[in-house]
Amino acid sequence: MNTPRLKTPPGACDCHMHIFDSRFPLAEKARRKEADALVFEYHKVQQRLGLERVVVVQPTAYGRDNRCTLEAISELGKGARGIAVVDTSVTDAELGRLTQGGIRGVRFRMLDQPELPWEMLGEMAARIAAFGWHIQFQMDGRYFEEREDLLERLPGTLVIEHIGKFLEPVPPDHPGFQSLARLMDTGRCWVKLSGAYMMSKSGPPLYADIGALAKELVKRAPERLVWASNWPHPMSRGGTMPDDEVLLDLMLDWAPDEKTRNRILAINPAQLYGFPPAAK
Repeated sequence: MNTPRLKTPPGACDCHMHIFDSRFPLAEKARRKEADALVFEYHKVQQRLGLERVVVVQPTAYGRDNRCTLEAISELGKGARGIAVVDTSVTDAELGRLTQGGIRGVRFRMLDQPELPWEMLGEMAARIAAFGWHIQFQMDGRYFEEREDLLERLPGTLVIEHIGKFLEPVPPDHPGFQSLARLMDTGRCWVKLSGAYMMSKSGPPLYADIGALAKELVKRAPERLVWASNWPHPMSRGGTMPDDEVLLDLMLDWAPDEKTRNRILAINPAQLYGFPPAAK
């Protein structure tokens, strides 16, 4: 394992990763069983990359059973937050309990067999706003234009995963990417700079085809971007695991200005997830 070239600022946050633990049952619609990826293993990644904070995202493997994610947040401690999957049957009391457990958003992953239906998106966005949560969203970015009106009308904050998750790399003038840019212009839409290895055809170390989109977003709205590893890298392209150090060092290419980079790595996550303000 290598040491990253990038020296992270105080409060640096990994804003999207997963914990898998075979002690917890898989959802009925789980696509496949993932190998265990446990908190003690992730601690080593945190230490190697110089990350103080983390956001645990509910994986599709567990559907709406958030116990694995909640336990991981508890084990990771005060520097951890999480994203859950709940539907409109959830009570306000349960939303309160989840908030106390560190949850700050609900995930809509609209690929394969979605855990939650499109029709639920608006109602959930309205329900969670009172708890300070946001909608975390994923779809094939090539088709953002078809859903742009729906996403723009959502109340509250929208956080889009994996640089828009363009399942085939597209140029910045593609209608889907332009739609994503317009959503960011609303001031209520954030994007995670993560997962380039999943979509890229040009490959490491720079994943230049997806990197071109990341650079455009950095130029356009650096105040609404966060970085993430997507550890332990489920569904990586061709089954090849990316190097976590390489993924962090991408920020040297995507955001060469140190002040901008530190904002994305530390200041923005503190605002989005409710951590104490990061040092500037």
